[in-house]
Amino acid sequence: MHNEPLERPPYPVDAADRALRLIHLLRDLGSVRLKDAAAELDVAPSTAHRLFAVLVYRGFAVQDESRRYLPGPALGAGPAELTWSRQLRSAVQPHLERLAAQLNETTNLMIRVGTMVRFIGCVESANLLRVSDRRGAVLPARTTSGGKAMLAELAPRHLDQLYQGANTAIGGEHLIAEELAAFQNELAAVRRNGYAVNLGSTEDGISAVGAALHSAGGKAVAAISVALPSSRYRRAVEGTLIPALRAAQLTIDREIQSTLTDIT
Repeated sequence: MHNEPLERPPYPVDAADRALRLIHLLRDLGSVRLKDAAAELDVAPSTAHRLFAVLVYRGFAVQDESRRYLPGPALGAGPAELTWSRQLRSAVQPHLERLAAQLNETTNLMIRVGTMVRFIGCVESANLLRVSDRRGAVLPARTTSGGKAMLAELAPRHLDQLYQGANTAIGGEHLIAEELAAFQNELAAVRRNGYAVNLGSTEDGISAVGAALHSAGGKAVAAISVALPSSRYRRAVEGTLIPALRAAQLTIDREIQSTLTDIT
């Protein structure tokens, strides 16, 4: 690590949104190289370098000996600590693009960290009325379609530990027995259907359908979802949305199981 005294960067940074996106990348991927950050933001490396300089100055980033940027002490939410999340996102992105083009609705990729999901990939719909990019968002898994799709594949004892374990009162989500029983019944329906739905649970007027993605060992390691205004939900689910989502799920499963062998 570099421990030289830090000086305030002499230039202003007006692109607050870009800086926040870099913070999301650090949190969700764990490490970011300058060229990758520039590509993600679609800016010149010099611009990305200036943004990182401010994050380092403010304690949101540090650099290691190979010049990678890592989460700094001021970044309250720790990284997902999944070394394969960048590879997963790269593998799934083309499928999100195809699914979004097929349905003309927003598609998402998310991973689960404890009782929360983190959105690490997105392709927005071309519709004027659409669900916006959720990359970087952290939401309770039990309220999102993709989160429920992943939770549905946990053994009951693991679900109990997540929501009624000794540490749930400290930064976690605690469900009383009646709430957990109702949630388990909802997850049983998810297992039967092979997909989960979110009808305005995370945001009024927004609905989503999600399906889990699996490693070669059969573990649910991520999920994809299709998010759309609730006004279009019924027509979409009665049409091609669910078959298209399930087809994409199976295609992505085959790809990640054959190419991303480090996913566990």
